[in-house]
Amino acid sequence: MDFDLIRSSRKTMAAEIKNGRLVIRAPRLASRDEITRFIMKNRRWIESHLEKSMAMEKEKESVRKLSPEELRALADRALETIPQRVAWYAAVIGVRYGRITIRAQKTRWGSCSAKGNLNFNCLLMLAPPEVLDGVVVHELCHLKVMNHSRAFYREVEKVLPDYRDRQKWLRDHGGKILALIGA
Repeated sequence: MDFDLIRSSRKTMAAEIKNGRLVIRAPRLASRDEITRFIMKNRRWIESHLEKSMAMEKEKESVRKLSPEELRALADRALETIPQRVAWYAAVIGVRYGRITIRAQKTRWGSCSAKGNLNFNCLLMLAPPEVLDGVVVHELCHLKVMNHSRAFYREVEKVLPDYRDRQKWLRDHGGKILALIGA
């Protein structure tokens, strides 16, 4: 089975499907045999998720791409909506943020810089409002915890107890929305 291998200082192995490819994340000192055993143990999960990923990639290819004018209209809507949501939730969470930037991105919904600047994808305007709020809260919580640890997700869940449902919506439907941006 073909895969990309990423070694790091992690303690356990993990498999993920990214852009239709299997990615194995492994500890720096993991042997090839250990990695092979991990893949064989998780083969059923890997194969089913690779299949789903390939089906989603085919579906994305058939999606009509948004015109530059449509993207601009979404960005304008996002510039009206997102800063209001950020301000509201920043007060709830008790954080201060820097600049807010709106972009049309192919892979990310949002990001937070070390300086406290926030970036959001204008395509969020095509998601349900509660999903947009989920991304806003996620990025604002990075101003408290700058990683994806349990402590970070505890902060998110303090504000949005149903955060996992919102995240699942993006996993299940977000690829179709991101596919609206041309190559």
